[in-house]
Amino acid sequence: MADRLYLSLWFPSFEEAEMMPRARSVLKQFPFSASRPGIGYLAVHGISWNEPPLFEEAFDSRVTPEQAIEIASEHLHSDHGYEIEGMWDLWTPEMGGGLDTTWRLSPQPVKFLIHGTDFDDEIFQQHGHIEIDFGLDTPFLHEELELDELSEERVKANVQKLVAFTLAIEKHCAISGRLLWSDSEENLVQKLIARLQKVN
Repeated sequence: MADRLYLSLWFPSFEEAEMMPRARSVLKQFPFSASRPGIGYLAVHGISWNEPPLFEEAFDSRVTPEQAIEIASEHLHSDHGYEIEGMWDLWTPEMGGGLDTTWRLSPQPVKFLIHGTDFDDEIFQQHGHIEIDFGLDTPFLHEELELDELSEERVKANVQKLVAFTLAIEKHCAISGRLLWSDSEENLVQKLIARLQKVN
């Protein structure tokens, strides 16, 4: 069964003045979709995620990460949470009329959730100063498919993109900790190894 996949990031400090520069540095590492290269949505919540947004705007992927961060900076507060949505290209299977599977690179949404240190009962302690929501883990596992050689290559390519993004953050964003996790708390790495070992 598919789980949602997250990457939680912690920084040595996350003062108000540091929030947006640190978020910008993470977005700078993100491999945006070739066809949807910008930010598609930005929302600012006060106090908790349950509160209606203080500000929200859809951009149709035309706004640069720098512009989105600039807009978010106008609502800077340690008890605010920020949701920024971008897209990246992942290999996705499409079933043809027959039994053949055609793989296409298609844009998939990724949410960046920025937690001020006073936001939502200090949610950052559990979920990170910045939490990245990759959506369902399906593109990295495709447990519903019988993996042949091509399918295995496509799934591996998606995993490599995830790993490369994580390593780029480690290298360039001065984080103090990170955690890749899913709703069921199953270890994704173990699931991946088990999945790829099933391939003939």
